[in-house]
Amino acid sequence: MQFEVWAPQAERVALECDGAVSALQRDPRRAGWWTGEAEARDGSRYGFALDGGPVLPDPRSRRQPDGPDGPSAVVDHSRYAWQVPWAGRPLPGAVLYELHVGTYTPEGTLDAAAERLDHLAELGVTHVELMPLCPFPGRHGWGYDGVAPWAVHEPYGGPEALRRFVDRAHARGLGVVLDVVHNHLGPSGNHLPSFGPYFTDTHHTPWGSAVNLDAPGSDEVRAYFVGSALAWLRDYRLDGLRLDAVHTLVDTRALHFLEELSAAVDALADEAGRPLFLIAESDLNDPRLITPREEGGLGLHAQWSDDFHHCVHAALTGESQGYYADFARAPLAALARSLTHGYFHDGTYSGFRERHHGRPLDRARVPAYRLLGYSQTHDQVGNRAQGDRLAAQLSPGLLACAAALVLTAPFTPMLFMGEEWGAGTPWQYFTDHTDPGLAEAVRRGRRREFAAHGWAEDEVPDPQDPATRDRSCLDWSEPEREPHAGLLDWYRRLIALRREQPDLTNPGLGDLRVAHDADAGWLAFRRGDVRVAVNLGPKTAAIPLGSRPVRVLAAWEPVGEPGPDGLLHVPGESCVVLEQD
Repeated sequence: MQFEVWAPQAERVALECDGAVSALQRDPRRAGWWTGEAEARDGSRYGFALDGGPVLPDPRSRRQPDGPDGPSAVVDHSRYAWQVPWAGRPLPGAVLYELHVGTYTPEGTLDAAAERLDHLAELGVTHVELMPLCPFPGRHGWGYDGVAPWAVHEPYGGPEALRRFVDRAHARGLGVVLDVVHNHLGPSGNHLPSFGPYFTDTHHTPWGSAVNLDAPGSDEVRAYFVGSALAWLRDYRLDGLRLDAVHTLVDTRALHFLEELSAAVDALADEAGRPLFLIAESDLNDPRLITPREEGGLGLHAQWSDDFHHCVHAALTGESQGYYADFARAPLAALARSLTHGYFHDGTYSGFRERHHGRPLDRARVPAYRLLGYSQTHDQVGNRAQGDRLAAQLSPGLLACAAALVLTAPFTPMLFMGEEWGAGTPWQYFTDHTDPGLAEAVRRGRRREFAAHGWAEDEVPDPQDPATRDRSCLDWSEPEREPHAGLLDWYRRLIALRREQPDLTNPGLGDLRVAHDADAGWLAFRRGDVRVAVNLGPKTAAIPLGSRPVRVLAAWEPVGEPGPDGLLHVPGESCVVLEQD
């Protein structure tokens, strides 16, 4: 079997495979690369020793059976016999469902999560978005401190379990998207600096030195991350990738890394004959991110829309701390602007940032599905001091209103696991660092962060306590009882309406019309012949719809026909979706 590794600063490289040691030779065709042959099979353990140092795992390891610091294992992808022919599911018209494997079930494995796929198919979502799967120290964690970006976390089941999960999802018509982290690795278990200039001090990020995308040696680093992305899509038949915090990928080259990555993914899609897509998390509100390459953009297919989330959250909860301050001054007006403009901050002044922020979307050219809309995500729940969901503070009626806003807005909807039944379990920040010093630093940092906002030390869960993870696991008995069952049925009805009503998947941002009354607490918008009225206030609101006849498509609380004055009376903390002739 052929082995290879990029180690441009090494004077000699040895391969240790199943206990046998052999010297690798410099590759005369590729600077910095070392290659060699050795007897190996699927599962063989191996690693590389540089200049007589310790044996380290392969930077391109497909499997780390003993964790990030152990030897790598050979993975023969050809051994798996795929059961389901799959033509793919495109992003337009999609409904995504964000899922953390380690807390979706108490078992916390891919196989256990696969046993719950029928729930998602019946819910009506189209894609499962898995939070990061790369290996990280310990058993339980969010996954954003992973290393080995070509491998699958062994406690989740490793590569074979991921293939089984994807196969079973595809059998139910569900696409699979994976959250990947290119902006940092580790810190614990990250051996890349031993091999080459994977990081640079030219730029800095919240996690330290930046990934090297533009300094000397960056050609191979860029190829490393592009290759990892393509491997997920090709070897595991994934349908798309979510790219974590792309605003921290500092790249001063004329050809930006994200443009290079999007071109490579589009080429793979053409080769594979099925749609593939990239969804960015970005804090920039820069439409160039989701503008096609041929039009001068970076060519990513969509991005998370935190502006929409912040508008919805501020309108529902009244919270105004931190970045919510920009949206809480006039939350319904902010929500109306987000619905019609995509970004709320599109060159406007941000008091939170104390500067202007963003750039306008070309609403005539950018389809609305390129923005993802949501009321909850792992970030927005888990980064709260106690990991409390909206269900912890809102009535079932307001939760129904949140669902209506997300699932009838022009954006691609995304749900966070358990949201669909108003899960009573929190989703807290938890880690399982094996380095005692790092574990204590994370614990202290978490408490210090929230102490600045008035939280007592004993009110902030200990990330390293196994009970913190256990509390975050979904309770699968909840969907069977009220009020959870009623909310779950509401989500199912709204998702079904998206399939049945073409107006609800109309990609035009400029076609939406919004009205609102801040004093009464209601907002209504029109998408073609579909009308959506959301009353966040405690009292019945008279919402003007006009004199044309209407047909109720879905209502949280019973509503009558509009009167001769064209006013529809919507109960407090309720919502309705109608079709108007």
